[in-house]
Amino acid sequence: MTTLRHMLTVLAVDDEPPALDELAFLLRRDPHVAEVRTADDGAAALRELDGGDIDVIVLDIKMPGLTGLDLARVLTRFRKAPAVVFVTAYDEHAVEAFDIGAADYVMKPFRPDRLAEAVRRAHTSLQAGAGEVEDETIVVELAGVTRYVRRSDVLHVTAHGDYARLHTADGEHLVRMPLSTLAERWADAGFVRIHRSHLVALDQVRELRGQSGRLQAVVAGRRLPVARRHARELRELLAGRGGEHG
Repeated sequence: MTTLRHMLTVLAVDDEPPALDELAFLLRRDPHVAEVRTADDGAAALRELDGGDIDVIVLDIKMPGLTGLDLARVLTRFRKAPAVVFVTAYDEHAVEAFDIGAADYVMKPFRPDRLAEAVRRAHTSLQAGAGEVEDETIVVELAGVTRYVRRSDVLHVTAHGDYARLHTADGEHLVRMPLSTLAERWADAGFVRIHRSHLVALDQVRELRGQSGRLQAVVAGRRLPVARRHARELRELLAGRGGEHG
C-alpha cells in the first residue's frame, strides 16, 4: 500500500446513524487515518470544520437542510479546504460533484477497499494542491544502454512475468519490477489497476468500449481488457476525468 506523507484527520458526515457508524468504523480501520470525527448534518459538519484541521471530509449527498453538494460549495470558499469524497447511493450527481472539485465519488454500497482507495485519492489531491507530488524517473537498462523514462511519460503498463513493460509514446521499456509493485507505488500518481495484467494512467484513458459483454479501456489507440471486479471503480473514477462511458 502506498505510504502517505502524514496521518489524516477525517470528518465523516451522514444523516443516517447506521450509515454514519459504518463509515466511521471503516475509516478508523484505515492505517493512514489518525482521527475520525463525525457529524450528522451539514450544519454540524461546518462546526467541526471551523477548527480548520480537517484533511478530508467524507460525506453523503442527500441530507436535510444543507446537502452534501451545498456543503462542498461552501468549502470552495475556504482558504485551506479539506479534500472532499462523496459517498452516496445516487449516481446522477457525479458530474456536478467533480465540477465542484471532489477528489472521489464512491457509490453505496461500497467495498472497504474502495473507501480506502478514495482516502488515498483525497490525500493525493491535497499533495497536488501543495505541489508535493513529484515526477519519478525510472532507469531502464537494455544491452548495455541505460535509458531514463519519466513516469509522466508512461501511458500504460503490462505485466511480463517478474517484469513490467512500460508503454510510452516513444516505445516500450522493460523493467525488472512486478506490475503489482508499480500499482502500489504509483497509486497516488493517478495510475489504476484495471486487470491483473494491465495498469493505466487514468488521464490517458480516452474511452471505454463494450465488446462481447466485456469492457475495454482505450489507451493510446490500444484496447485493454478491464476485469469485471475493476469495471465499476474505473467508471466512477472516469466520471470526473472527462472519460467516455461507452
